[in-house]
Amino acid sequence: MAALKLRDRDAIITEEGLIFRVFGYSHPSKSYVCDVEYAPSNIFKSDNPKAFRNEGQNVFYKFYEDEGWKFVESKYTRYMIFHEMLRQNVVGVSDNGVLEIRRPEAILQECIGTLPKDELLTALQSVLDTVTESAGLRFQDFGVFGSLLHGFYHPKFSDIDLIVYGRRNVAKLCETLKELYEADSSPLKNEFETEQSIEGKNWRFRNFSLEEYLWHQRRKLIYALFDDARSGRKIKTEFEPVKDWKEINNEYSPKTRILRRGWTKILATVTDASQAPFIPSIYDIEPQQVLEGPREVTEVRRIVSYMEEFRMQARDGETAYVEGNLEEVTTPKSSFYQIALTYCERYYEQVLKVKN
Repeated sequence: MAALKLRDRDAIITEEGLIFRVFGYSHPSKSYVCDVEYAPSNIFKSDNPKAFRNEGQNVFYKFYEDEGWKFVESKYTRYMIFHEMLRQNVVGVSDNGVLEIRRPEAILQECIGTLPKDELLTALQSVLDTVTESAGLRFQDFGVFGSLLHGFYHPKFSDIDLIVYGRRNVAKLCETLKELYEADSSPLKNEFETEQSIEGKNWRFRNFSLEEYLWHQRRKLIYALFDDARSGRKIKTEFEPVKDWKEINNEYSPKTRILRRGWTKILATVTDASQAPFIPSIYDIEPQQVLEGPREVTEVRRIVSYMEEFRMQARDGETAYVEGNLEEVTTPKSSFYQIALTYCERYYEQVLKVKN
């Protein structure tokens, strides 16, 4: 098989019917670091009522939190790949394990080209018309993920999950969404404008309150509610930032090593948040106060977050409280320190939030 070229949010389907999401932009040669998102019912079933999906007669279940990792690690180890930089196995798919690829931008074109359109596809078209006209963007700047990407969606109940490609397009979109949210006549409103958005939410983070989460989510602007006049419902609508091809730089190097140096808590000033909209979210920082951790924390250069909760979390010039694993990154030419927020034993103790 020829070398594949994939990016964050592209989907890989295996011969078992497992559906993986390509995760981030840095990958070993001839393989991709992934999240496993869905499994067919003949190999996995979930008691979570939110997990059920069906595509005609085919039933799938969605993995939540660390379910997917544990499932692959225990039953499908062929989808664990060795990450040389971390010196450990991670969930991933090699080129020869790929049965099918689903590209979000291509599936979106199929969705908007479908006639006649059902309720959800009609609403999707309306959302795209609204934001592209107001922001000066094109349909080609967008893709779909989630149930729309895989054909699982229910016309009357599913959300609208959109991808926007490229840093400039993300900035344009956020400026436009801010204006739309403030306009009385706009059908798009900020999902996190009121506390109703977090009512009944199962919250497990220890150092990040639900009220703090609400405040941070509200100002990200990429989470909306679309008041659909045709169907009479308010549809959750998300705009997921993904890098354009020309912005992608594969930082994976077999000669680089990443070693954990201990748990740390610091206050730091964000000096560059230009990579914050993407996964991983990268924040260049200057440490201000070390609250806990080894002496090397004073030299930490950046925060690298693989957690969607902490995407677009802090802006240039803001002081942030950070708690996570300190890592030493050693390359053939240099070394530096970073704080990583990712899957680990102390997952729910990790945090990145603006001070006060």
